[in-house]
Amino acid sequence: EHGQKVEDTAAKNGVPPQEFVDNLSVSFRELLDLIDISNDDFIRTTNEDHKAAVQHLWNTLVEKEYIYLGNYEGWYSVRDECYYTESELVDGKAPTGAEVEWVVKEPSYFFKLSAFEDKLLELYESQPDFIAPTSRKNEVVSFVKGGLKDLSVSRTSFKWGIPVPGDDDHIMYVWIDALTNYISALGYPNMEEGSNFDKYWPASLHVVGKDILRFHTVYWPAFLMAAGLPVPKRIFAHGWWTKDGEKISKSLGNVIDPGELVEKYGVDQTRFFLMSEVTFGSDGDYSDNAMIRKVNANLSNELGNLCQRVITLVFKNCGKAVPAEVQPFTEEDEELLAKARALREKVGKEVANQAIHKYAEAMINMVGDANKYIDDMAPWVLKKTDPERMATVLYVLMEVLRHTAILYQPLIPSSANKILDQLSVPENERTFDHLETSPIQFGAPIKKAVGVFPRIELPEPVEA
Repeated sequence: EHGQKVEDTAAKNGVPPQEFVDNLSVSFRELLDLIDISNDDFIRTTNEDHKAAVQHLWNTLVEKEYIYLGNYEGWYSVRDECYYTESELVDGKAPTGAEVEWVVKEPSYFFKLSAFEDKLLELYESQPDFIAPTSRKNEVVSFVKGGLKDLSVSRTSFKWGIPVPGDDDHIMYVWIDALTNYISALGYPNMEEGSNFDKYWPASLHVVGKDILRFHTVYWPAFLMAAGLPVPKRIFAHGWWTKDGEKISKSLGNVIDPGELVEKYGVDQTRFFLMSEVTFGSDGDYSDNAMIRKVNANLSNELGNLCQRVITLVFKNCGKAVPAEVQPFTEEDEELLAKARALREKVGKEVANQAIHKYAEAMINMVGDANKYIDDMAPWVLKKTDPERMATVLYVLMEVLRHTAILYQPLIPSSANKILDQLSVPENERTFDHLETSPIQFGAPIKKAVGVFPRIELPEPVEA
């Protein structure tokens, strides 16, 4: 929430910086609610406890003789809040395309980043999974091998930020401020046994945008090493979205408003598309047609239709209740149930590697297997020829849908719970721990099927 960029933008909007960031924070909180994201905490770097934590870290770095006073002169991008060398500029701009300005000799405190070149390279080698995806790791290693210079960590040309302890003329570099929020949120500098810091640090994972990877994989571990603190276990960089093959920008007028997506397509539909459409970690392209086709295919046609068929068949043919008893399972039944039971371990491995798209793919494949099973077993035919077998097939499908819906909750929470409602799964039996312990209850009453994913109509093509 601090930095020259924020100060400048607030001034352009004619409001004090604190009022500007207060309003911004509200919009981010509302976005979390809008797209059904839960969070344990909402961290603000303007909070007083955070400021105290940053100043404590600064003092620690001073005590350990990693900070000294000097003068900075060089290129700086306000938009990126990043220093660049002459060799990094592309056509007179930052590698990100941001404008840069020359900072005329300005008093500045420096962090001895150059002392950590070998230590960082050793970290990357000893912990090969520290940076992901691999393509991003190569960029960082190349940057560090190119040689690290000491880092300017204070400015005197603006005032919106955390003052350097004992020298109010200097405002701390925004990244030493911002990165510390990972530990200030855990109550740092309280590191006593049993504290949140003691329980949760080092973090198992930071997920960051690819444009701020340098700060997280070079500066942040160096600050922590210098302070004698453990580094995070893994930092994963996600890509950017384009729209219809073009970069998203205000100037092109193609900015995607999450609120409009939710209003147009639904919360879970939006979440599903964003998490399943592209390899997580790579850039992805958004188009309305791609969204509509994917949601209609995987949610409406496959999952929604399967749920509606199964619940309708049970409601009509089993006395508006889960079958009261079943026959011994056949090889086909056991095969499908085994796939459902193995699903938790399978998707767990994908999540551990941040392969969210593969998590979604595994869920889609499970639904595909269930659809093939219902078509092969044809319970609507068994109704006339073998009612007991029909009841068994429908029970197997309900149990597979229970596993599927429970495991779909992180991706499409509201819709998954609507499916669990229709399966008569009690609300207190919907966690992953209940997958193996709480099967569908024989004879439990069910209600008439209700559609979960309304089909989205493709816009009519415009004739020239």
